Amino acid sequence: MADTYASYVDILMQLHLKAPGAGHDRAALEAAEHSRARVLLESLAEARANLREDVDPSILAAERSALRAVNAASTRLSRLLTQRSSDADVAAARKALAAAETAYQDVQTRIRASSPRYAALTQPQSLSTRQIQHDVLDAGTVLLEFALGDRRSWLWAVTSTGVTTVQLPGRRDIAAAARAFGDDVAARQRKSGESASAYAARIAAADRRVPGRAAALSRILFDGVAAQLAGPWRGKRLAIVATGPLEYVPFAALPVPIAATKGVGALLIADHEIVEVPSASVLATLRREAADRPPPGHALALVADPVFEITDPRVPASPAAPAQPPAAGRSLSTERAIERIDAVRGGPLTRLPFSREEANAISAIAGRPDTLTAMDFQASRATAVSGALADYRIVHFATHGLIDTERPDLSGLVLSLVNDRGNTQDGFVRLTDIYNLRLRADLVVLSACQTALGKEIRGEGLVGLTRGFMYAGTPRVVASLWEVSDLATAELMERFYAGMFRQKLTPAAALRAAQRQMSQEPRWASPFFWAGFVLQGDWK
Repeated sequence: MADTYASYVDILMQLHLKAPGAGHDRAALEAAEHSRARVLLESLAEARANLREDVDPSILAAERSALRAVNAASTRLSRLLTQRSSDADVAAARKALAAAETAYQDVQTRIRASSPRYAALTQPQSLSTRQIQHDVLDAGTVLLEFALGDRRSWLWAVTSTGVTTVQLPGRRDIAAAARAFGDDVAARQRKSGESASAYAARIAAADRRVPGRAAALSRILFDGVAAQLAGPWRGKRLAIVATGPLEYVPFAALPVPIAATKGVGALLIADHEIVEVPSASVLATLRREAADRPPPGHALALVADPVFEITDPRVPASPAAPAQPPAAGRSLSTERAIERIDAVRGGPLTRLPFSREEANAISAIAGRPDTLTAMDFQASRATAVSGALADYRIVHFATHGLIDTERPDLSGLVLSLVNDRGNTQDGFVRLTDIYNLRLRADLVVLSACQTALGKEIRGEGLVGLTRGFMYAGTPRVVASLWEVSDLATAELMERFYAGMFRQKLTPAAALRAAQRQMSQEPRWASPFFWAGFVLQGDWK
């Protein structure tokens, strides 16, 4: 289906090149919107409909049983992945989970087939170009929507008054440039077994390459609109609909191309607020859903510093071994990166000390007596899925994030794996759990590693945590593109929340202000420290 849409878009754009005034470019944009938005639009519509009314109770009981089986199988696999388990045990657990998920999906199909509401549910429609211009965009925003093809790609730059189209290179060339830039920006992530000297040399080499690779990618993507970015669009917000490899790009760290000299100017965030949106049509749906619900009654919920190990000093009657400092020559940020890498490879999940400091700093900035601060054993799966977070305007998670790009359903957040009695428990909040949350939050912040990532599905985008929280009801999510630095993240989040609570900025404006400040300070100047967090969803 995705390839069919891609071919259709390309044919329309070829017709546009032959007859520029015939409207083929707008038809192509609408086809690209429909291709990208259709699955998430259908999911959002279904999420708001009570499909279970009037369904046979025996089918609903089968659904509950199947979901319990999925959770049990997922818990077993998650534990095996965070322990030193044999390949055979992990393979068996994956097979058991796949079987449980198939059974669960079979029950879901039965519910849809027998639900009068599902039968009556109309297919949600993607927006026309005119609707995007009039209903989604404002005078201060430019929508930049990309569509990547094998032979050539396309950029539509849409304002409230016009549409500009630009032909770009094929997917392979764009992917290579995006990957080279992204790899160098994120090079400070430590590699297992790497010596201090090898690490330093690798970072120095990457830092030397970053400016050139950033300039090259910027020219590929934006050279066709360089004059507008430097002229009438200067100062306007950029709402970017990325696709494929572009969903991994920290656009805030790209410079503005200068058309006259084929050089580059200041960073995009010097003159532009940058947000990423799944599509204009999905954005319209998120806004409509947010407007139709009552506002949350409380300001802020913080979930941070869970208990991962039985040997944690917070566990009663535990060995309470004193906390060990980072190994010589390692920063806490490097430790956090190594911890997650170890977790994926079978090592233990260890405590994240800066997540507590981060939460305390945010709470002090908010200064609200109704702030919920769930730390230690309260930073649990039960807290996350019980409905306790449903009535908060901002929900902030500071913990480990685990992303499985092959099996998105195994992605999630890791909360306390030990309870206050010293017993192990399920602490994994999986993507399926997130889908079933019902939040009234205006903003969810995922202060964890790689939470903006997921599995790329052609024609649908990344299926991951961000999409899960949008499905659950929030119109905007702040998430990360790589293994973020503990120290830099704490600094960024403190400035981000100061912008929202003290300066009364929107989340998008507050994130831009925090990133600009850090990019201008020598200690944090590398994009690795500030560009990894992106705001996805509504900028208002």
